[in-house]
Amino acid sequence: MNEKETDSGWDVKRLSDLKQLKKKAAQIRMDLLEMIYRAGGGHAGGSLSSVDILVTLYYSIMKLDPKHPERADRDRFILSKGHSVEGYYAILSDLGFFPREERTSYRKFRSGLIGHPSNHLPSIDVNTGSLGHGLSIGAGMALAGKMDQKDYHVYVLMGDGEQAEGSVWEAAMAASHYQLDHLTGIIDRNGLQISGDTEQVMALESLKGKWTSFGWEVVEVADGNNMEELLTAFRRVLSGDHRPHLVIANTIKGKGVSFMENQPQWHHKVPTESEMKQVRKELQAQIREVR
Repeated sequence: MNEKETDSGWDVKRLSDLKQLKKKAAQIRMDLLEMIYRAGGGHAGGSLSSVDILVTLYYSIMKLDPKHPERADRDRFILSKGHSVEGYYAILSDLGFFPREERTSYRKFRSGLIGHPSNHLPSIDVNTGSLGHGLSIGAGMALAGKMDQKDYHVYVLMGDGEQAEGSVWEAAMAASHYQLDHLTGIIDRNGLQISGDTEQVMALESLKGKWTSFGWEVVEVADGNNMEELLTAFRRVLSGDHRPHLVIANTIKGKGVSFMENQPQWHHKVPTESEMKQVRKELQAQIREVR
């Protein structure tokens, strides 16, 4: 595998090749669906749509150290759309923040791997689940870093349905006021939420216009499941100006599995045994196709 260690003592391996990032994304999709299948519960659709965002951040962008997960100068990540936790757990265990074997305990009694992120696990700073809170917490972390003259960056991944929460916009206004240039919000814009199409539930557009009017630098990624485009977007915000940054990633809910893509019922549906056979067949083919 074409991997190399990150810069200046950051003890995590980065994937330096787009092909390897794609292969990793397919493997993470397989891992998260195996977790959901074994547990008999989970959120497949939104987890699958956000995998490419998470893989890009964790394997190419963020400063991390699994051996010292509490390092003061590490980058911070908040999964504000906390129900889409399965891909997050799969990545953290793959990087060595906790043993991969623990994935089999997902959603079991007394397991640390519960259905939403828990700060009992290494590198998870915040318990999330109730939508709309992540950006406020991230803004506080970024403001603390600015006051302490720290160089870490804070990333907050939100859902698009989450944009209907008023607390998101309170945080957006505060982050702009305090010029939190080390804060990046990300919207997983897959267009679907548990009750249906986001524009029918609560019209959001123009999202870019709304966030720009709140004083944020906004970068829109046409294909939010394309890691080359995501890399370009995240590198751009890291070299941006004094404003907070927002990446709107236009994704596909259920991405990577043909019968799950753009199907709202897969928000909270568990694959059957026969469906898992098809899942494995499709994702193993994707892994083999990467040369």
